[in-house]
Amino acid sequence: MTASSEVAIDGKRLKLVNLDKVFYPAVGFTKGQVIDYYARISKVLLPHLKDRPLTLKRYPDGVEGPFFYEKRCPEHRPKWVQTAPVWSDDKGDHIQFCLANDLATLIWAANLADLELHTSLSLAKPIEQPTTMAFDLDPGDPADIRDCCAVAVQLRAVLEQLRLKSFAKTSGSKGLQVYVPLNTPVTYDETKAFSHAIAQVLERANPKGVVSNMKKSLRQGKVFVDWSQNDQHKTTVCVYSLRAKERPMVSTPVDWDEVKQGIRPKKGKALAFDSQQALERAERRGDLFEPVLKLKQRLPALST
Repeated sequence: MTASSEVAIDGKRLKLVNLDKVFYPAVGFTKGQVIDYYARISKVLLPHLKDRPLTLKRYPDGVEGPFFYEKRCPEHRPKWVQTAPVWSDDKGDHIQFCLANDLATLIWAANLADLELHTSLSLAKPIEQPTTMAFDLDPGDPADIRDCCAVAVQLRAVLEQLRLKSFAKTSGSKGLQVYVPLNTPVTYDETKAFSHAIAQVLERANPKGVVSNMKKSLRQGKVFVDWSQNDQHKTTVCVYSLRAKERPMVSTPVDWDEVKQGIRPKKGKALAFDSQQALERAERRGDLFEPVLKLKQRLPALST
């Protein structure tokens, strides 16, 4: 496990180490392949990382070993790694977060065994203003991805009645996530209250299949519509990020036809993509999540 390489990326030099170390033992996927994936997906990934505080989720011994989150950008970072100060109530001070604004920084993070990329729903400036409202659809056993697809379709219909467009991606784990691009002035208090109200609407319409309460004891056999991620102090897994699962699965954009097909028994199980499949989709279809960065929408007022 001593394979290393020194590379130059846009004039920035990096030493990559332990490239043959196996990070996904079930399939023999190595650290070098992790870095290669991030390099190859970077064209569609980097716009979603740009200027967003990045929380590193590091797996130095691969997915079967211990991991840790790292909010504060490592002090041993190269001088060219950009950072942004974000106020921490817990610390009573600003934390300097990494900004993965270029390929060199992305590869540097991957070399630190940052398998998963977790980002804010805001840009670093203004950190208090989310650009997106997110719903994380999490199935409680024995519910599965097919149930998430059914709830996602219902969620989309409710949002469309409010004249809001939405976009779906796999979580890279067992669920589905729905993003509502805003890109207009809004606060987290507004997006959290709004998403909570929508989750409750879905629960009232389908009480046997949907739960909006965060208690885990209530989730069995239902899809938890998690609205709580709409919070300045929380992060969500970035689109195109690898996940620390048995195989190198990826949080992958899907179109609404695929979500609808995913409700069917055989199709639902197919709504999961590993690194190679994600790369092939991006090459063939481009960035299905691009509108999340650009589409401007305003939240309607909540009725009282």
